[in-house]
Amino acid sequence: MITFHSLLEFVLPLESKISKWIEFTIHQEGRELGEIAYVFCTDEYLLEKNIKYLKHNTLTDIISFDYCIGDLISGDIFISIERVKENANHLNITFENELQRIMIHGILHFCGYKDKNIKDRNTMRSKEDYYLSLRTF
Repeated sequence: MITFHSLLEFVLPLESKISKWIEFTIHQEGRELGEIAYVFCTDEYLLEKNIKYLKHNTLTDIISFDYCIGDLISGDIFISIERVKENANHLNITFENELQRIMIHGILHFCGYKDKNIKDRNTMRSKEDYYLSLRTF
């Protein structure tokens, strides 16, 4: 099951279609859907989480907490809507496209993809692009 929660005035457009796309991605990666919770929040809220749990005193667009067991994909994904908006403006792309990239990025982490070095970042970006290209909405 995939759930969406907002700690600010934000409503995810196309929630049902995005849920199906995320589940499709998980299945394409040879995994099964457990429980995924997306939490949309502010920079300030996510910074507090980053400091408290990861000991990083920096702004970020996403933090994921992995509760996967084997091939069962479960976890919490916190996304700063402010960061996503700023990144979209900086990259000159739509907010929706950047948000969906970040949403699938968290899922790909749960599927075992990393992004700590250039090779891994390139693989992650390639996977993001691939799944973004498969959206039907």
